[in-house]
Amino acid sequence: MKKDDSVLIKEALAGNQNAFKLLLKKYRESIYHVILRIVHNPQEAEDLVQETFMKAFSSLSSYRSQYKFTTWLYRIAANSSIDYLRKRKIAALSLDEEIPTRHGTISLELADWTYNPEIDLVAKQKRFSVDNAIDALPKRYKEVIILRHKDEKSYEEISSILKIPVGTVKARIFRARVLLKKKLKTLG
Repeated sequence: MKKDDSVLIKEALAGNQNAFKLLLKKYRESIYHVILRIVHNPQEAEDLVQETFMKAFSSLSSYRSQYKFTTWLYRIAANSSIDYLRKRKIAALSLDEEIPTRHGTISLELADWTYNPEIDLVAKQKRFSVDNAIDALPKRYKEVIILRHKDEKSYEEISSILKIPVGTVKARIFRARVLLKKKLKTLG
């Protein structure tokens, strides 16, 4: 016949080693699975199970019977697992804090590799090529492209500014894009 947790706890508190063993046997597997879900390492989970039961049995007198024993035990397991993860965390180096040395403090400086002059030059050349290609367009195509893509005007606004129908604006923009594509293809 299986003994109730409260009876086993009372017996364990009275010094009955067999009661400790029965509690361990009863909850070992479920505690292992709780810990494994937290630490994701079977070997560490085994060690933490042992640590959990050692902590639980050494503080068994602080257990309050109005709470479920499993809840109390799971809390110890979770706290042990979280403590393990905190200790295992890699020490991070702050880029803002000075580093103490034997000869004073130094600050950490890292090179900025985000700016690449070659990429910047290529981008400028492309912009220059596009601007030159736009400048080389006939006036009627040049003005619609500039209004549409540089000034970000709608077809209706361009139509109103140039006093031409919206259909004509669309046709000129289409034609201007075809001419630009041809011109840029020959440059690239």
